[in-house]
Amino acid sequence: MFESFIGIDFWTALFILLNTLVIFLVAKKYLIGPVRVMIETRQKEIDDMYENAGSARDEAMAMKEEYLKKLNDAQATGDKIVKDAVARGQKREEEIVSKAKNEAGQILQKAQDDIQLEKKKAVNEAKDEISDMALAIAEKVVGRKLNQADKAEIIDQFIDELGDIK
Repeated sequence: MFESFIGIDFWTALFILLNTLVIFLVAKKYLIGPVRVMIETRQKEIDDMYENAGSARDEAMAMKEEYLKKLNDAQATGDKIVKDAVARGQKREEEIVSKAKNEAGQILQKAQDDIQLEKKKAVNEAKDEISDMALAIAEKVVGRKLNQADKAEIIDQFIDELGDIK
């Protein structure tokens, strides 16, 4: 009587339970399994993407460090090139100044040598003129022509007297 009051038949309930169980098993085989495989595949793809992103980040950091190292090396090389150029410029400047000083010293020495030579020429010309005048005066004083020995003696005596005057 309880069955008629509630309206549940045992065989109907059993049939519904078996149908539910069959539907669950069919759904598990054809629906839940492929969905689980699809979810696992998608999870693996996501995990691979995170791993690749981490690798890419690590690779980017390594490239950044290499770039910074190369940049520092390039900067150091540039600084060295500038220092070398400055040193070469200073050395070249010193060479040019030294060469100019040497040339100026040579020019000055040559000018002094030329001055001394010109002084000697002028003194010798003056001596020649003075000796010619002295001989002419001596010939007039003596009243005769002087020979070479007399001329040489008079010239030497006159030059000695001029040397004493200086």
